[in-house]
Amino acid sequence: MTFIEIEKKIKQSAYLDFGNVLDQTLKLFKEVWLKGFLMIAVILVLGFGITLLFTNIGLGSRSYLLDWESGINLYSAFTLNSLYSLPQTILLSSIMIGALAGFYRNCRQADLNQIQNEDMFYFFKSKYISKLLSLGMIYAILAAAAQALFLLPYIYVFVPLSFFSVIFAFNEDLSEAEIVKLSFILGTKKWFLTFGLLFIMGVIACLGLVACGVGVFFTMSIVYIPVYFVYRDVVGFSDDDDIMKIGTE
Repeated sequence: MTFIEIEKKIKQSAYLDFGNVLDQTLKLFKEVWLKGFLMIAVILVLGFGITLLFTNIGLGSRSYLLDWESGINLYSAFTLNSLYSLPQTILLSSIMIGALAGFYRNCRQADLNQIQNEDMFYFFKSKYISKLLSLGMIYAILAAAAQALFLLPYIYVFVPLSFFSVIFAFNEDLSEAEIVKLSFILGTKKWFLTFGLLFIMGVIACLGLVACGVGVFFTMSIVYIPVYFVYRDVVGFSDDDDIMKIGTE
C-alpha cells in the first residue's frame, strides 16, 4: 500500500472495541510467547553488549550527574543523561525496531494460522540496515527530546513511537519520513485506546516478576502485541482477505 492509501484508511478508521483488542492480544500471546521470549532475549543480549561497549569508551550513561553533596536535581540529571547517551540509544533503538518488526511478522502468521517460519533477523539484512539506523536515530532523538521536557511529553510521544516497528514491518518500501508520519497519524488517532492497552499489558507483563523475576522475560513481549492489532484493524494488509481488514470503512 502507498502512503496515501494508508493515511486514508487511518483517517477513515472506525471505532475499535477495547475489550475485543484485549481479548485478541491475550489469545495471540499464547501462540507467540516463545517467539516473543526469543525476541526479548536478543534485544537484551545485544543491548547489554552495546551498553558495555559505550561504557568502556566513556559514552555510557552518566549516573554521576547527580550532585549528592549540593542536592539532587533530578530534572537536570534526567535531561543531560538522555542527551549524553544519545549515540548509544540510537543503536539500541535500531536493534529494537528491527527485532520487533520481525516479531510482528510472526504475529501475523500466527494470527492467520500459518506456519511461523519468519526469521526474527529478517530486517537485519544489508538492504534494511540504513533504514533501521535512520528510524533508530529518529526514534532516539524524538524520545530524548520528549524526555528533556520531562514526563508528560514523553507519555504522549511513547504511543506514536510504538507504531514505528509495525508500520515498517508491513510497509518496508515506505521511506523513513513516511513511516514516521504514519506512526504519528495512527498514534494520535488511536492514542487513548493504545495507551490503555499498553498500560494493561504492562501490568500483566509484570506478573512475571512473581516467578523470582525470571518469568518477566517470558511475559514481556505481550506489551508489544496490542500495537499489531490496532494496526491490523485500522490499516489491514494488502494481500489478505477482507476479513483481515475489519475496522476500516
